[in-house]
This record gives sequence, structure tokens and C-alpha cells, in this order.
Amino acid sequence: MNTPLIASEISEAVLAQLRKAAEEMLQRAYAPYSHFPVGAALLTGSGRIFQGCNIENAAYPSGLCAEAVAIGQMIATLGAMPIRAAYIVCKGHSPAWPCGNCRQRLNEFAAPTMWVYTATLAGSPQRMAFGDLLPNGFGAMNLRKEGRQ
Repeated sequence: MNTPLIASEISEAVLAQLRKAAEEMLQRAYAPYSHFPVGAALLTGSGRIFQGCNIENAAYPSGLCAEAVAIGQMIATLGAMPIRAAYIVCKGHSPAWPCGNCRQRLNEFAAPTMWVYTATLAGSPQRMAFGDLLPNGFGAMNLRKEGRQ
């Protein structure tokens, strides 16, 4: 039986690594239009960390969020893995939580007790259980037909 992970099971050392990884990506963000760089780091169930930064495009809908880039890195490197934690860092005045599209993207790979941490570059982190960030999220279980899995 799997025992649910709680936020305290992610050590301060690992959280520091996640934040550092997100901050590194913040420096690489391509945000010439919004001037709102974002860096993200994802912690998988195996303990691997994947990073991403936002990549804007003059045709705004064509840009990529930092979380989407990090998920792409994870999939391209190891395939689908459960995500235990996401850490997002921005240069704004207040922390930036994942947008609606990224909440759905994260939901696709979220471990049952995934945590989301967010902070400004100079600020203290805030955290929230992913289930509270996206309650009643739509996922694979909604697409299963009765009697088939």
C-alpha cells in the first residue's frame, strides 16, 4: 500500500535544490514582451529535478509557460513520471501560481499528494497542496469507460 507523502517529507535541502533550479531557469527565461520571467522546477517521484522557463512569442498564444517546458523536459528525458512537487519563481512583486493551462498540465502527472511552491526571487515561498490548487481536476479517470481501465 502506498503511504501518502506530506510536504514535510520533502526535506529542506531538496526544497533548496528545487528553488535554486527554478531560479537558474528564471535567468534564462525569454520574456521580451511581458517582461515577466518565470522559472520552474519539478521534483519527480524518483527524486529527479526537471527545469523550465517561460518562452514568449510575438504571437502570444504560441508562447510556453515555465511549467510546460519543465514537463516537456521530463517527458523527453524519462517519459511520464509522477511529479511530487513543483517550485515556481518569478521576479514580480507577488508569487505567481500556475495558470489554468499549467494546472491542467501538472494534473496529468501529479502524484496524489503533490505540492506546489511559489515565490518571488527575493521572497519567501508559499505552498499549497495541488488538490487545493485544482480541486476536482479533470484527468484520465474521467475518460475511462465503465468496466474498462
